[in-house]
Amino acid sequence: MLVLVGPTAIGKTELSLLLAERFGCEIVSVDSMQVYKYMDIGTAKVSLEERARIPHHLIDLVEPDNEYDAASFVHDAIYAIQQIHLRGRVPLLTGGTGLYLRALIDGLSSGIGQFPEIREQLQQRLTLVGPNVLHEELARCDRYSAVRIHKNDTHRLLRALEIYQATGKPWSEHILEHQKQKTRRFSNILQMGLTCERDKLYRRIDLRTAIMLKSGLEQEVRGLIARGYSPQLKSMQAIGYRHMNNYLEGIWDMKETERLLARDTRRYAKRQYTWFAAIPELEWFEVQDQKKIIEKVRKWIA
Repeated sequence: MLVLVGPTAIGKTELSLLLAERFGCEIVSVDSMQVYKYMDIGTAKVSLEERARIPHHLIDLVEPDNEYDAASFVHDAIYAIQQIHLRGRVPLLTGGTGLYLRALIDGLSSGIGQFPEIREQLQQRLTLVGPNVLHEELARCDRYSAVRIHKNDTHRLLRALEIYQATGKPWSEHILEHQKQKTRRFSNILQMGLTCERDKLYRRIDLRTAIMLKSGLEQEVRGLIARGYSPQLKSMQAIGYRHMNNYLEGIWDMKETERLLARDTRRYAKRQYTWFAAIPELEWFEVQDQKKIIEKVRKWIA
């Protein structure tokens, strides 16, 4: 299995298409948002023309109001990888969702259950006091989870507090225990990460933000709402979609929407680096070093 990951807007799509064509790969998306139908512009999906060039998997799987998580991804990714192998081709996993990649390679911790009563109480508190207060509480009881979970990521924020209140142990400790017990699912993986100077990455993010808005992100979100998808859905609270919802509700004007979308995307890129930095097998390359990357893959396949 070949893996190519990196922060948003760094140039994974272009390079993954190049590698796939050169080395006979099929691409498996490692992206928690590209699984949703009708959400194309805000998730920066590869175009239909690009998908016609190279087979892509795990894109447009579910409706925006369906729950999709790391366990769903692992199930779907393993099936896709098996089918690619049966065709005698190489699976190339590419994307920016570090949680999904680690769940696939290292396995999922199954020891933490769901606690609906606690979750309901936390949901009510979130409505009353807002995410800032709950994030501060998380920082006091689980500092490491608070670092990796943004206050606006209310789904994971509530899950972290739910786990702590139910088990008396921070989520980060559960993860650490699982890491000690993990088993490798794959025997031959080349994992590569793309990086570049932060200023350059942030300029690319600003450019992508402007392109998304000019390409019709507003119309895409209006279309989702017209289909009956609530702005409160988990998928509709993702970066880009919650920003456009705020614009449509008159909370921000377009200039402020663009500024905050670019800012929050930069913050997301920082969190992506944090996730990928925790994968010791990941070998980093400057995004412009295509020749080095191609030679690395050539030797690995040989």
